[in-house]
Amino acid sequence: MILSRRSFQGGLVAGTALAAGLTRPARAQSWDPNITDFDQVLGQPDAPVTMIEYASFTCGHCATFHNDTLPEIRTRYIDNGTVRFVFRDFPLDGLALRAGMLARCVENDRFFTVVDVLFESQRQWATSGDPLEALRRIGQLAGLSEAEFDACMENEALANQIIELRLEAEQRYDVSSTPTFVINGEVVSGAWPIDRFVELIEGAV
Repeated sequence: MILSRRSFQGGLVAGTALAAGLTRPARAQSWDPNITDFDQVLGQPDAPVTMIEYASFTCGHCATFHNDTLPEIRTRYIDNGTVRFVFRDFPLDGLALRAGMLARCVENDRFFTVVDVLFESQRQWATSGDPLEALRRIGQLAGLSEAEFDACMENEALANQIIELRLEAEQRYDVSSTPTFVINGEVVSGAWPIDRFVELIEGAV
C-alpha cells in the first residue's frame, strides 16, 4: 500500500453519513471555496451557488446521492448555470482511495463518467473477491491500458493529493462522514432528499 500519511496508518476511518443529516452555518460572511486545478467541476464558474461534495467511493449514501439525486440537481440547477458542483474525495478506506485515483487517471473529460460508473456499480466492485481487479476492468473500459492502470495505482503523489483533500476537509469544515456538502459556505452532512437540496440551493441564490 502507498498510504503514507499518519492519519491513514492502520487503515482509514470507517464511517457513514447520518441518515437525517446535520447542517452547520458558514464560518464567515464571505466564503471562498478555494477551487483549485485538482478539483473536478461541473457547471459555470460564475454560477451564484457553489456546491462542494466530499464523497467516498465506498460509501453507500454517496452512491445513493450520485445515482438518484445528483441527476436531478444537474438538470434543474447545474445545466442552467445556477450551481457550480465541485467533487472532492474523502476516502473512508484504502479501496475508496484506489477508486478515486482511478477516476483521476482517466482523461479529464471522462472523470465524471467514471465517477458515475463507480457509484452505479459500487456493490459489484467494492464487494468483489478481487476489488483491485474489478477496478482494473473499469479502468480498461475508460481507456486505460494495464500498464497505465498499474502506474496509476502506484502513483504516490496522486494518492497524497487525495489524502490532502481529506485532511483539508477535516480541518476546514469538520468533515467526518460522507457525503458532506458545502453550499455557499453552509456545511450539510448526510443523505438528504432532493427537496432539502432544492431548499438549500434556492435559499443560497
